[in-house]
Amino acid sequence: MITPTSAGPRTWHGWVGLAARVLLGGVLLVAGALKLPALGESINAVMAYRLLPYDLVPIVGTALPLIEVSVGLLLLTGTYTRVAGALGGLLMVAFIIGIASAWARGLALDCGCFGGGGEIPLEEALAAYPWEIARDVGLLACGAWLTVFPRTPFAVDNQRLPDRPADVDDAHASASATRA
Repeated sequence: MITPTSAGPRTWHGWVGLAARVLLGGVLLVAGALKLPALGESINAVMAYRLLPYDLVPIVGTALPLIEVSVGLLLLTGTYTRVAGALGGLLMVAFIIGIASAWARGLALDCGCFGGGGEIPLEEALAAYPWEIARDVGLLACGAWLTVFPRTPFAVDNQRLPDRPADVDDAHASASATRA
């Protein structure tokens, strides 16, 4: 029986996790890297959502690209995968809430996900919001997968956390089965 703790990097769980790591990590790295050269635009994009107090907007607008790049690099290298997956998932939850809130309040915004941001024609925003939310839900699923199954091939974590011996996995599975 494969449990979240016993799934090793070479199981099918590991290969799905590798795909999730590359997808979520790549998106976060690109999104953050595109915002870094234009932090003013990032701040304006955060402000356009009208969700945060004015004093927090510059802090969030400046920190967000740095966080995205950092989490993206952690995921791409497979370092602290469970933590990075959870953080990536939490970022997606925040982005989903922001986009859904803008949509519900009738704001017409470019999400600012890959730079830019700000107001756009209402028809464009209404057409984009469902796709942006769907994309972020998919990326949230990647983060959730990595939180449950963090062991993946080609990860730095594999050097830090060697595979558990099979007898430990069997003992864990037996103990779980007897408790159920």
